Amino acid sequence: MAGEVEKNLEAAGYRLPEVGKPLGTYVQSVRCSNFLYISGKLPKENGRLKYPGKIGREVTVEEGKDAARLAALSVLATAKQAVEDLDRVKRIVEVTGYVAVAPGFLDAFEVLEGASEVFVKVYGERGRHARLGVGVAELPSNACLQLQAILEVE
Repeated sequence: MAGEVEKNLEAAGYRLPEVGKPLGTYVQSVRCSNFLYISGKLPKENGRLKYPGKIGREVTVEEGKDAARLAALSVLATAKQAVEDLDRVKRIVEVTGYVAVAPGFLDAFEVLEGASEVFVKVYGERGRHARLGVGVAELPSNACLQLQAILEVE
């Protein structure tokens, strides 16, 4: 039976992706006390990278926001894998977004709104978080962004 958070996901039209295997010698998440640290997530749909390239060149801001939504859903899928029930997430504490940008693009923070919107739609006030957005030159697999997160869990 789906909990409150999964009902919120469904009501918002979101679907959690499958959690892939790590691409190296690391794990998808680490739990330390009441905190769950989620490894970097790329914007994937049906297991494939979506929106490759740089925001401000090959990728529009709106596509970047959608990429951030996809990566946020991957964060939640990884959290579910780790704690089994998304209702056990007490708070989205911090989100760090690395945004691959074209030279001169200065609005990485706007792109990350896509991820923040997912967390707030799904968790309400518990989804409001601290956030850092960093514009970078390159990301793995030519992804336009990568998200990592820290969650407080029961």
